[in-house]
Amino acid sequence: MAVKIQVVFYSMYGHVYTMAEAVAAGAREAGDTEVTLLQVPELVPAEALEKSGAKASRAAFAHIPTATPGQLAEADAVIFGTPTRFGNMSAQMRNFLDQTGGLWMSGALVGKVGSVFTSTATQHGGQETTIVSFHATLLHHGMIIVGVPYSEQRLLNMAEITGGTPYGASTLANVDGSRVPSENELGIARFQGLHVANIAKALVSGRKAAG
Repeated sequence: MAVKIQVVFYSMYGHVYTMAEAVAAGAREAGDTEVTLLQVPELVPAEALEKSGAKASRAAFAHIPTATPGQLAEADAVIFGTPTRFGNMSAQMRNFLDQTGGLWMSGALVGKVGSVFTSTATQHGGQETTIVSFHATLLHHGMIIVGVPYSEQRLLNMAEITGGTPYGASTLANVDGSRVPSENELGIARFQGLHVANIAKALVSGRKAAG
């Protein structure tokens, strides 16, 4: 049976969605995986999205199904993607996670793999604080946190401006959203997806052997 990997994201202008597609592609490279992309519900009124220009950007991933909290229990690993909002996850992602109390009470996510990637407007816009603070919620759920080890050589790239942290993949969008994820950043995202999938496969296989 294929290991189930969910990539659950929130994206306003498409940067996190682009990273999510790369993460999903990496997870599929592991083989024998069932990878599902899901987006969390939007909270911003349609008029505000249109005024900010986000409505047009979001059309590119309007086909991605909307996640429900209960779906997380179906996965062997969940890789979350969120833009940074002042060094923290977005309100949309926080709202989604705040609805997982029932899963917490039942221990439905205990032992599942959890991982996080993000996007910021600037080089020092809170990529690491966003991911690390996100980890606190995953730990409360009893999830096994996986990041990006330095065996991923793209983390050591000093030849260009680039995202990428040992805590999770990241990209830089620029304050006006004009910058798209670079090949280096997308490569790290693919690595993260593959790395998470391989660990999830090993855990699932070990549990089957022990059980």
